[in-house]
Amino acid sequence: MIIAEFRNVSKSYGNQGQAGANLILDQISLAIEEKESLAITGPSGSGKSTLLNILGTLDLPGSGEVILNGTSVSLFSASGLAAIRNRFIGFVFQQHHLLPQLTLIENVLLPLLPNKDKAHRKDGEERARHLIGRVGLSGMINRRPVHLSVGECQRAAVVRAMVNQPKLLLADEPTGSLDAGNAMQLGLLLAEMNLEQNVAVVVVTHSMEIAMQMGKIYQLASGKLNRLEKP
Repeated sequence: MIIAEFRNVSKSYGNQGQAGANLILDQISLAIEEKESLAITGPSGSGKSTLLNILGTLDLPGSGEVILNGTSVSLFSASGLAAIRNRFIGFVFQQHHLLPQLTLIENVLLPLLPNKDKAHRKDGEERARHLIGRVGLSGMINRRPVHLSVGECQRAAVVRAMVNQPKLLLADEPTGSLDAGNAMQLGLLLAEMNLEQNVAVVVVTHSMEIAMQMGKIYQLASGKLNRLEKP
């Protein structure tokens, strides 16, 4: 089942079709099936983050159509898009963006706050504690980010992205601020979340080592997205 799709998506910086416009995505089509994992690689400035932001409804395409869960995102209101981002999509960025005044568990539970259903929030808290244990952070649950390593903060960010049981997890250079050891550990964690939590994972990365941990690899260059064969 396809849960997310690009149909001939283009994006330019500047006025599309006019002189001086920089075409960053050129008629890209891509179908993402539930429970699959894929990596998007490419040179710096090739538009990888732009593609991910459009997929996550944080940006709009210049032309073409983005389909999420069977519905064109152009049909959603602003509040509808916010709900999709909160419930259907999980985000992990290069920086963990944990709030410094909150503990690890409080940061992880933030996505549950908009939901007024007490039963859903209780289930979410139980799931959060389970996932925190799963990533080896149970003993740090009441620590604030300043007392965690960068790698620990990034693992907490993955848990926060998973707490609402999203169908699609988007990770934008999630290992960019980590050393080699922690980067490989986080890449493995994302691959394991894909299998254990039945979530489709899309990782933007410059690292082929991280990309190889995903099921499919694509390269974005000169506005075009091409599938690479894994060795």
